Amino acid sequence: MLFFSYFKDLVGREVTVELKNDLAIRGTLHSVDQYLNIKLENTRVVDQDKYPHMLSVRNCFIRGSVVRYVQLPPEGVDIDLLHDATRREARGGCWMFVLATSSLKLKLTSIEWSKLLLGSCMTM
Repeated sequence: MLFFSYFKDLVGREVTVELKNDLAIRGTLHSVDQYLNIKLENTRVVDQDKYPHMLSVRNCFIRGSVVRYVQLPPEGVDIDLLHDATRREARGGCWMFVLATSSLKLKLTSIEWSKLLLGSCMTM
């Protein structure tokens, strides 16, 4: 639920979705569901030379299970909100936290993320 509610707040913003087959598609986030299926509008392929057959695609639906990363706009990342939500989620069990921005890619288990957060909280 952490990611679902977070992505719902990004509707209307431009994101880049990198798929597990290395295809990266940039577009405006139109909708997202609880399975993290993503609908993009006004899409364009990041590497047009590698995927010329995708040039005519303007809207697409992406199944959540094929998404590797979602690159968010830098102004779309609220670190304080993510810290608070992650603290609550980390108490509930082990999950994989993947966040990608244009300059940041993190892939931590909840235990590693908790240690990181607890370390930063102890220094406050």
